[in-house]
Amino acid sequence: MRTRLRQLSSFAVGLLAVVTLSGAAFALDSDNAAAAAIGSTILLFIFGLALVGYVYMALALQTIAQKTSTRNAWLAWIPIANIILMLDIAKKPMWWILLFFIPLVNVIVAVIVWMGIAKARNKPDWWGILTIVPVANIVVPGYLAWAD
Repeated sequence: MRTRLRQLSSFAVGLLAVVTLSGAAFALDSDNAAAAAIGSTILLFIFGLALVGYVYMALALQTIAQKTSTRNAWLAWIPIANIILMLDIAKKPMWWILLFFIPLVNVIVAVIVWMGIAKARNKPDWWGILTIVPVANIVVPGYLAWAD
């Protein structure tokens, strides 16, 4: 686990360095150096937030899978496979993965799946409904993963 986190963090640092250096190189060649520097900083910040969010969700989902004794908890780190893991935790049929690719239907299915995950963790079903509330959807996976 720690080795994977070290590899991920070293990859992220390298990628951030490439993005920053490419922004700096662009700033040297253009007339709008300040705009290029600000743009690359904003891009770097957004990328950093996305990376932190991805790691948080993957760790939370992996922890939930381990606590529910679900096989292949490492699937939480693979983008499409984590949906399969969520369906496995919630004990929903695997063909539901197709429903995740239909706009608007995917929101309803995600709420139902998170309700099943909450039930698997012996928490109230309404924790799954909170995934559609903007700030609560950040808290719900962490609560389901690390609350006893």
